[in-house]
Amino acid sequence: MYRALTHEVLRRGISVADEAAVVHAARETLIDIRPPSVEDGRQYDVLVNGADVTWEIRNPQVEAGVSQLSTYRGVRGVLTARQREIGQRGRVVMAGRDTGTVVMPEAELKIYLDASLEERARRRYVESLERGEQVSYDGILASMRERDRLDSSRELAPLRPAEDAVQLDTTMLTLDEVLETVHRLATARKDREGG
Repeated sequence: MYRALTHEVLRRGISVADEAAVVHAARETLIDIRPPSVEDGRQYDVLVNGADVTWEIRNPQVEAGVSQLSTYRGVRGVLTARQREIGQRGRVVMAGRDTGTVVMPEAELKIYLDASLEERARRRYVESLERGEQVSYDGILASMRERDRLDSSRELAPLRPAEDAVQLDTTMLTLDEVLETVHRLATARKDREGG
């Protein structure tokens, strides 16, 4: 959702450094996440005012601006409320850098997925190439490094695992192995709770 808002702010020609304008844009922009409507490798649809921006939110300009935008208290308030609304739909898997600590601290199961910086950059690089984008691994790596630094050191909702989260390092795991592990954790939780 932060990427979607960053994309919208940039589309409108608003500087991500203009906090008041960014917060105003957050208040008047409807962002939603829905199950995938297109079979093009996406795992979900990201909609901004009804327009599909699923792939556009991964571009380098969005990557460069999203961390700054995410430090604004007004933006976090608007988007956290919207994320909670989506979470209340039930039977939802949410991903985000503060989902387990701020957005849904009461979630039944919290899994903090991580991987080495190099592996995350490699995955993004391959994903981008598969979509036909002209990207540089080194550029992606540098951008991710800076975003991690900013997100881990911000005062408001810093990147960190929730105390009750299961931490899973996926660096050496395939996607199928990650899915199998997450499914096993979810099944075990459901069995313990009798549901």
